[in-house]
Amino acid sequence: MAYAAVRVRGIINVKPDIKKTMNLLNLTRVNHCVILEENPSTKGMLQVAKDYITWGEIDKTSLSKLINARGRLEGGKELSEDHLKTTTSYNTVDKLVDAIISSKFKYKEIPNIKPIFRLSPPKKGYEGIKRSFVNKGALGYRGKEINRLIEKMI
Repeated sequence: MAYAAVRVRGIINVKPDIKKTMNLLNLTRVNHCVILEENPSTKGMLQVAKDYITWGEIDKTSLSKLINARGRLEGGKELSEDHLKTTTSYNTVDKLVDAIISSKFKYKEIPNIKPIFRLSPPKKGYEGIKRSFVNKGALGYRGKEINRLIEKMI
């Protein structure tokens, strides 16, 4: 199982421990997305930063669209299947996505890859950046609904 986490709010008046946690998650700017593996330490970090980010379980189709559309190498070059063939044991993006979803491989382990995805603001905007997802806002855990948000942001 893999999580996708998206930063929703900016840095004004953020407590230092929350800021440090978001830096450790590589969520340094608004509308940046990262792919995280599911483990207790990651869940704890997500809970600390829950008032500034949203996250949920990403599915295979959304992850493959995200990697194809927004995956970047150092220097701003697009991630190509040729780079995957030469640097990893995966020939296609689909095989890479299957390995990431089943926690056999981490996205950030690809050589020369940028560990973040720079996304556009969502079409029609966020639901509200000061309320949790369960209260009709955009923050916190949203489960499978993260896929819909990522589709709006690609």
